[in-house]
Amino acid sequence: MLNNNTVLIVGRPNVGKSSFINRLRHQQEAITAEEAGVTRDVKEYDVDWIGVPFKILDSGGMILEKDRSSIQAKIVERVQDTLNSVDPIVFMVDVAEGLTGMDQTIGSLLRRSQKPVFLTANKGDNSKLSENKAEFYALGYDTIYTVSAINGSGTGELLDDLVRVLPEQSDPEQSLPRFAVVGRPNAGKSSFINALIGKERYIVTDIAGTTRDSIDTQYNRFGFEFNLVDTAGIRKKSKVKEDIEFYSVMRSVRAIEHCDVALLLVDATRGFDGQVQNIFWLTHRNNKGIVILVNKWDLVEKQTQSPKDYEQQIREKIAPFTDVPIVFISTLNKQRIFKAIELAVKVYNSRSFKIATRKLNDKMLPILQNQPPPSYKGKFVKIKFCTQLPTTHPQFAFFCNLPQYVKEPYKRFLENKLRANYDFNGVPIQLFFRKK
Repeated sequence: MLNNNTVLIVGRPNVGKSSFINRLRHQQEAITAEEAGVTRDVKEYDVDWIGVPFKILDSGGMILEKDRSSIQAKIVERVQDTLNSVDPIVFMVDVAEGLTGMDQTIGSLLRRSQKPVFLTANKGDNSKLSENKAEFYALGYDTIYTVSAINGSGTGELLDDLVRVLPEQSDPEQSLPRFAVVGRPNAGKSSFINALIGKERYIVTDIAGTTRDSIDTQYNRFGFEFNLVDTAGIRKKSKVKEDIEFYSVMRSVRAIEHCDVALLLVDATRGFDGQVQNIFWLTHRNNKGIVILVNKWDLVEKQTQSPKDYEQQIREKIAPFTDVPIVFISTLNKQRIFKAIELAVKVYNSRSFKIATRKLNDKMLPILQNQPPPSYKGKFVKIKFCTQLPTTHPQFAFFCNLPQYVKEPYKRFLENKLRANYDFNGVPIQLFFRKK
């Protein structure tokens, strides 16, 4: 069953659907190539635009000719099935190549669906190409959005209009906060939970990959009730050989996507290596609270490395998001394991913290006036006010005259000022700049 807020992207092969997904996700996640037909299945991605979350489905390129292959026929079948379960549809065409017969056939199919359709002319990288969009009015749609998935131009206007037609989401029933215990295989995740609850709830062995499933345990500590989720260890894709392990890892990734705070266990004897960093950034991309637990600290030779040096090495590897609590624990000796939970509760509360708009502006506007964004091409950016968006994690909108001229260094400056004035330790922050 698809999420109520679900958007489907359709179009013939190689018009740039997957590239558009990558633009929205700010990462190379959907596979792209010059060869047409790389995407064969309907793939689902989580997207957030100005505080409005929705799922976007990347469909396979639709081939509607009679001589299509069996794979192409399956693609069409899957897309047609999906049409009934989504809300708006982004119908993508290639403005550089122009209108084709296949575009017209797809357009007719979509009109019959009675769904809101956003006709999007991709690859409009310059004004000359953008002018070519006029021929697409023959498809029968009143509005054509010209975008470039490569440089991002035009995507803001499209997404602004797109989220307006999404159905209102009723508040889901309040459930217990979820703390996911994640990390590499054999980092001590199950041992950590067993130590917390005081009994052998999970099987623990020296064999990496003993835990196959993501399992919830209800837990109450510090007057705070929550679910602890034990997950399978996450390894590099190249190391995952068995199907059962593949699905275990996928469930672990899902556990991260659906948790509130991730407790990232690090094996102190192995260090904060590349795979642990991948798990950290996966958690960060999903805007989850993070607490780093350095486990097996009792096995480290203290003469060669102090906690301060070890912590500094970790913070260098997670820069620029260094505002993360780090705790050195030993599940074997039960050292500081309750401190870890105490910090996780604190991070959860910080992630849920809301700042009244008036108080936020009282704090931030003097900073914005004293240190405005640097001028760009002789133009000056004036930020007029800001507000926190009503989302599950901290997102802030800054309204100004020239949002496109606010560059990354100034965004980091504002994020640091927010962190200096409010307790967002262990919590990713997102900033948006909108025209006002």
